[in-house]
Amino acid sequence: MSDLNKEKSLALANEIKADGSFNRQVNRFTTAFGEGSDELPVEAGRYRLLWSAVCPWAHRSVIVRRILGLEDVISLGTASPMRPNLPHVDWEFSLDENGVDPVLGIRYMSEIYKNTDPAYSGRPTVPVMVDVKEQKVVNNDYFKLTNYFETAWAPLHKDIAPDLYPEKLRHDIDALNDVIFNDVNNGVYKCGFARSQEAYEEAYDTLFARLDELEGRLSQQRFLFGDYITDSDVRLYATLVRFDAAYYSAFKANRNRIIDFPNLWGYLRDLYQTPGFGDTTDFHAIKVHYHLSNHIATDDQKSKNILPKGPDLSGLHSKHNREVLSNKEEKFLNRKG
Repeated sequence: MSDLNKEKSLALANEIKADGSFNRQVNRFTTAFGEGSDELPVEAGRYRLLWSAVCPWAHRSVIVRRILGLEDVISLGTASPMRPNLPHVDWEFSLDENGVDPVLGIRYMSEIYKNTDPAYSGRPTVPVMVDVKEQKVVNNDYFKLTNYFETAWAPLHKDIAPDLYPEKLRHDIDALNDVIFNDVNNGVYKCGFARSQEAYEEAYDTLFARLDELEGRLSQQRFLFGDYITDSDVRLYATLVRFDAAYYSAFKANRNRIIDFPNLWGYLRDLYQTPGFGDTTDFHAIKVHYHLSNHIATDDQKSKNILPKGPDLSGLHSKHNREVLSNKEEKFLNRKG
């Protein structure tokens, strides 16, 4: 392992438990959006959403932003899929002209975190909402951010925006989101970041047991809650779409590919072909990050910086026939319907 990778691995030491299992850091900026005096005001043009196309947590916020028509309301800054050559874990705006975000004027994600809290010592994560007026981070709570977009930001949704978080289903959606997060979204990272055989195998078994369960659930209904896409589908999609291209090999989550699950594979194709999903998915960026720029990988694990040519993902465009499970062509429940 290079000296640089050693330093980065040490920086992540507080996210590895004594048994070798991965324990993701807690979000630092969690103030909610809303109308309360202690909440963040909802205001068009005030905030900038920073993301990288490789990150599943960030991707789902971008999907919801597009589906709900918030693209002209919340601006978007995109970091490179490649980690910068620094002694700490960071994101870099090298895709932009002169290598700086054109709105915030920052080169590295850590700059806006440090500007907000000079004592901040965690990883600078995405997605993160930045108050452009104050030039400070206001929310990096990836677990709740899409829910804020779906509720607090409703006054700024496009006309006839879909309802991804129906009030009558919120308790059930929240419960399923917890399961999906622990066993699937974070489950693949628990496999990939494990530092003991026991921790890896436990995470592996939990992940595939949950995928088996979801395969069964989706054999009976088109989406996780029936006929229409909800917030839970967005969250599951972000992991499934990365699975065969990245997690299967890079994170040793290799019992099955998603293409090997008939119902999950059809479900993934259905979502991928839905506006907001496939058109925000960047497979090149995903592969570059997970195979060449994974900040905890050793030089040997990165196979001497060779980018895998596969897998063949053209099947995502093939007919899925999932509509027969709902007898509906429309995939969204309209908020005003």
